[in-house]
Amino acid sequence: MKKIVLKSTQRTLQCVLAAASLLLSLTVGAETYPAKPIRVVVPWPAGGLVDVAARQLGQRMQMALGQPMVIDNKVGAGGNLGAEMVAKAPADGYTLLFTTSALTMNAAMRPKMPFNAVKDLDRIAVVAYAPAILVVSPSSNIKSLQDLIQVARNQPGKLSYASAGIGSPAHLMGELFKSRNNVNVLHVPYTGAPAAMNDQIAGLIDYQFANAAVALQQIKAGKVRALAVTSTQRMPGLPEVPTMSEAGMDKFEVQQWLGLLAPQGMPPAVMEHLVKEVNKVLALSDYSQSLQSSGATSAKPGKPVEFETYFQQDLAQWTSVVKAANIQPE
Repeated sequence: MKKIVLKSTQRTLQCVLAAASLLLSLTVGAETYPAKPIRVVVPWPAGGLVDVAARQLGQRMQMALGQPMVIDNKVGAGGNLGAEMVAKAPADGYTLLFTTSALTMNAAMRPKMPFNAVKDLDRIAVVAYAPAILVVSPSSNIKSLQDLIQVARNQPGKLSYASAGIGSPAHLMGELFKSRNNVNVLHVPYTGAPAAMNDQIAGLIDYQFANAAVALQQIKAGKVRALAVTSTQRMPGLPEVPTMSEAGMDKFEVQQWLGLLAPQGMPPAVMEHLVKEVNKVLALSDYSQSLQSSGATSAKPGKPVEFETYFQQDLAQWTSVVKAANIQPE
């Protein structure tokens, strides 16, 4: 009987020591984090909006963290290449992902991806929002959003809209617009946003939901006409252009989010530390100003649970659009 009690006591003691050791390692890790440079994978080209937003964030955060935040552009598979690398990286806080709502769009369209966007990544913070701008060529007789809807309804199949490719944000926004207005419009996919914009300027396409970073310069040069922006408020760079709601279409506030994510299972104390430093940057007016030339606005300081809720809602919306339009990945 004594031997049985002794063995039980030993096992209990071993469990307590193991738990204490784990707690100590997490505490020490959090206290010393970061002890080396942090790699931030950006699955988009250098010089673009996402890259600029990531670098502006990293420059400000590394001053407080005391370690460099090294931007690593890993382009490919519509953002999935870089996302997969992070999803399969150690969850120690030294490999992070800075990407966009293309992640939820890809997950909606490609349910059999080599990683699970929901389960394999933890949401840290939404950093910025980038609306699209509904544009037509300046020679078009379509002068307003209501004109566009009316023509599309009266002449089914006549109008066409452009996108940067199958499954791109402009494509899914275009399909959402079609379903909300119950109109028949031809989708013309291009190999990228610049090519789509070139044909828009030439008047070969009737309209598109253009990336603000691509469209702003063309709008100001008079090469395309802006009908509305998809943000909840007017863009600072285009104060004269109404929102979709103001132009007469309610509940079409569709923006790309830009956010910071990590491999699933990062220590809570490290997560809290990163969230705190991101929120400090988001409270700075100069960070928002650094994004305005690209048509983006910084997000408000928030909590990971808020990002998680928003992520799930975004995924549900695009999953519904993909199913309704029967969109198949290329």
